[in-house]
Amino acid sequence: MSKWFNVGKLVNTHGIKGEVRVVSRTDFPDERYKKGNVLYLFLPNEKEPVEVKVASRRVHKSFDLLTFEGFHNVNEVEKFKGAIVKVPEDQLGELEEGEYYFHEIVGCKVILQETMEEIGTVKEVLTPGANDVWVIKAKKGKDILIPYIDQVVKKVDVKEKTIIIEPLEGLF
Repeated sequence: MSKWFNVGKLVNTHGIKGEVRVVSRTDFPDERYKKGNVLYLFLPNEKEPVEVKVASRRVHKSFDLLTFEGFHNVNEVEKFKGAIVKVPEDQLGELEEGEYYFHEIVGCKVILQETMEEIGTVKEVLTPGANDVWVIKAKKGKDILIPYIDQVVKKVDVKEKTIIIEPLEGLF
């Protein structure tokens, strides 16, 4: 049985030519939605996923607009609304040193380098621009946002699910 990874949610159709609107949750949308890539649509109330092959992708506002091979009008893709878009583990590929998949970071305990005090757990990864921002659910108080930069993140151990940080001045 394959382990599946969520890459987005198909929220609606777009236009009349079979384009669908996807809210992405993937680390690498350019790679994931490349023409010819296979995606799996997990529909509510269906036991087996629907396999589709990406025919095209474009970005519109905060959505990825996709078309699939063999689906050429809105009536053919209407049934996919609400589907969770996933890929199997074997499609993940190797990353370079210092790069991580979101699922490897989310759930890691965050520890201060100076005191070795655990401050919380990464609950989400944001991708606003120049660098990712990790959202830490603090043990006490509000969520903490830390940028994924060398000055802050000192060590990541995905096997042990721990991250050691040295916060920037004024972060706490």
